[in-house]
Amino acid sequence: MAKISSVERNKKRERMAAQFAARRAKLKAIANNREVSPEERFEASLKLAELPRNSSKIRVRLRCEVTGRSRGNYRKFKLCRNKLRELASQGQIPGMVKSSW
Repeated sequence: MAKISSVERNKKRERMAAQFAARRAKLKAIANNREVSPEERFEASLKLAELPRNSSKIRVRLRCEVTGRSRGNYRKFKLCRNKLRELASQGQIPGMVKSSW
């Protein structure tokens, strides 16, 4: 089980990323547009740097929904490998069965 503070911090990052997504996209479009004057592009990059770092979606970490584990996650199920195997063995995941030879 992951520390509660780590899970809560990640949830905060998810909320901030959603809140600032439109603003970030607009500023990035201006900063990457070659047809805009260099002064405007530089100003957009400065405004982008002023935004909170945790509002970037790249900072959000994929964590297990059950345990909060940050490593060994399957995106499709949003579960870590340990819980995925456990739930699959119990028959909790539809269509997934333990393989046997």
